[in-house]
Amino acid sequence: MKRSLSYFIVFVVACGVAAAQQAKTTAKAPAAAAPPAGPAHIVMAPPEIKWGDPPPVFEKGMSFAVISGDPGKPGLYVVRGKMPAGYKIAPHWHPTDEHVTVLSGNFAFGTGEKFDKASMKTLPAGGYALMPADMRHFAMATTAAVIQVHGQGPFALTYVNPADDPSKRAPAAPAKK
Repeated sequence: MKRSLSYFIVFVVACGVAAAQQAKTTAKAPAAAAPPAGPAHIVMAPPEIKWGDPPPVFEKGMSFAVISGDPGKPGLYVVRGKMPAGYKIAPHWHPTDEHVTVLSGNFAFGTGEKFDKASMKTLPAGGYALMPADMRHFAMATTAAVIQVHGQGPFALTYVNPADDPSKRAPAAPAKK
């Protein structure tokens, strides 16, 4: 019994010494850095979407909304385009993959350097298309449509025919009265 008690006392003392040493070490350790901030949490109902004019690289007539991210900067972005029936996007390409989901209406896609309506495939709401980086393609809303595009920024669009780029055209002269 004496021997068991002696071992018990040694054990308790050893545990106390170890705990004291741990407390000293912890007190000297620098505070842990806060984890880096991630993307903001976004929950957005349709009425909360802020629609506006599209970037100048698109023809007028489309409404445009940034859902998340910044398409002009590196990183993931999500944008939406709302187009009337007949709205066209001339043959172009992107330096990064473009993921397109049709949210409403019908939206058609074609590949190649010339706009060829007969070769286009029309997707209804729920349809998805992946246009790999550098693939020449064109598109058209065959009915009023809303599409969602996501990819890695920065977003860039280069028209096959530079004359198709609305951002490079001279502004129209004002009408004379």
